[in-house]
Amino acid sequence: MSKIFYKTKEEVELCRSAALLVSKTLGMLAAEVKPGANLKRLDSLADQFIRDHNAIPIFKGFHGFPGALCLSLNEAVVHGLPADKELRDGDIISVDCGAKLNGFCGDHAYTFAVGEIKPETMLLLQVTLESLSLAIEQTKLNNRIGDISFAVQDYAEKHGYGVVRELVGHGLGKNFHEKPDVPNYGKKGNGLRLQDGLVIAIEPMINMGTKSVRQLADGWTIVTADGKPSAHYEHNVAIIDGETHVLSTFKYIEDVLGDRAIVLRNGINGY
Repeated sequence: MSKIFYKTKEEVELCRSAALLVSKTLGMLAAEVKPGANLKRLDSLADQFIRDHNAIPIFKGFHGFPGALCLSLNEAVVHGLPADKELRDGDIISVDCGAKLNGFCGDHAYTFAVGEIKPETMLLLQVTLESLSLAIEQTKLNNRIGDISFAVQDYAEKHGYGVVRELVGHGLGKNFHEKPDVPNYGKKGNGLRLQDGLVIAIEPMINMGTKSVRQLADGWTIVTADGKPSAHYEHNVAIIDGETHVLSTFKYIEDVLGDRAIVLRNGINGY
């Protein structure tokens, strides 16, 4: 296994600052994600917003990726390109954003409903968000990565959904992809023991149908093999002095969307 870079309290706070800038970027975009919105314009708005806050959009140029955002529509799971394309009523779109501020990275994602979506699609979004919340509850000192992974898989599969295997969460710090990997499937009690200074990105990618995915000819976009919708939510989480801290927030999005925000049910705590 590659080395895991555990962070000092000061470094965790730098990660938090970068994560919150991403949160604010997603909050700014929440007002723009609506029928008729152009994906290239959304990407340009995010790029400018991040740079205006003295940070760098870390996705742009990463292995040649062309945008500041991954914009994944409907059956696209992740890594969708910011194409010259407009959103339509009934779409869902995962907006994944990353920024590097003062040498440390933030990276998280939110799947938006565009206009009015089908009830079964709304349920997919709710369950995916809830699986993230349940995973965060398992991110605590002396638990293991497998406890996080199992929380996502168990909840999603109980609802009949497919859990993507090929793409995983990850460590976060000076680089936005560090060890350890954080899969969305696994067994309780397996994997790395969670320690102070660990900073990870937890990101359930849940499909309405099959867990299987494929890559498009553009070399980037990952879509569901059966063409059914996929949802994706992501938070940055750290363990400091034995306590769990969620470094990112959906509050800025929820402030804009109000009662149109995705709602957690069943007494599940939100983050």
